[in-house]
Formats: sequence, structure tokens, C-alpha cells
Amino acid sequence: MITELLHNISAPRHKKRSHHTGHLLWWALFVCLLLTGCATVGVNTQPLKEARSSMEERWGVKVLPIQLSAGGYMIDFRYRVLDPEKAMPLFDRKIKPYLVDEATGAMLVVPEPPKVGALRTTREPQRDRIYFILFANPGRYVQKGKRVTVVIGDFKVENLIVD
Repeated sequence: MITELLHNISAPRHKKRSHHTGHLLWWALFVCLLLTGCATVGVNTQPLKEARSSMEERWGVKVLPIQLSAGGYMIDFRYRVLDPEKAMPLFDRKIKPYLVDEATGAMLVVPEPPKVGALRTTREPQRDRIYFILFANPGRYVQKGKRVTVVIGDFKVENLIVD
């Protein structure tokens, strides 16, 4: 059918055909191509949902989108505490969190300015509060759209896409 349409459109105009019919056929072809290109392939998000659910049960936190901050020189990792007791290991001052760029393996750390201290929350966690960790991104190495992993002791969140 499509080849017939193309033949009719591109065929020499021996017969007088209205200009409107030619445009209509081109639009029909365009719509057909558009609709065939819009078919989506089903993506199985079940493993991702299970991983998040497992993390929430084990660690008592829900990870929020990770974002560039401070003009791209910092990466802002935030999470909501669902269960303060389970989340306590994430607030241990002795544990040094780091972020890994999954493409290159580069590790980014939390800056510790002398007067302010580590740019992360270490107070006792409270239920339904959002906490943060800021990772240094010198030279804006990690860009929007890159996949990263956040590690805080035994806590590890992989495949986070930087917004």
C-alpha cells in the first residue's frame, strides 16, 4: 500500500490530478511513518522497583533524584529517612561517603572545609525528613545524564542518573 502511494505520488502527472490530493497523500504517508516509529518496546522496571523496595526495607531510606548543584561543581545526593533506626549507619561521622562515575570509575568525595566540616548531615536522623550529602565535582567532571553510584559504608546505590 505504501509503495503504491509512493508510486502514485512520484509518477509523472499525465492525468490532471488536484494539488490537494498530492498533499493529502504525503500527509497520510507521514502519519503512517510517524505511527510506526512511535511503537514502544516494553521495559521491565520490576527489578528496579524491587531493588528500591529492598533498600527501603534494609536501610530505612528512600533515595531522591541526584542533581548537579553550585554551577555543576557539586553533586547533591538527597534521601528521605523512613526508619531512623535502620538509617543510623548513614549518619556515622567515621564513614566517608564517596560517589563513583560508573563510566570511568572516578571517585568523588565529600569536601570538608575547616570551619564548616563535612558537607553532609551527621545529626541523629528523624522520620520523614530529607537529608543531603554534597560531593565535590572539580572541573565539573560528572555531567548531567551520567550514571553514578553512591557508597556510604555498606550502603550502596547504583545506576543513579544525574539530573
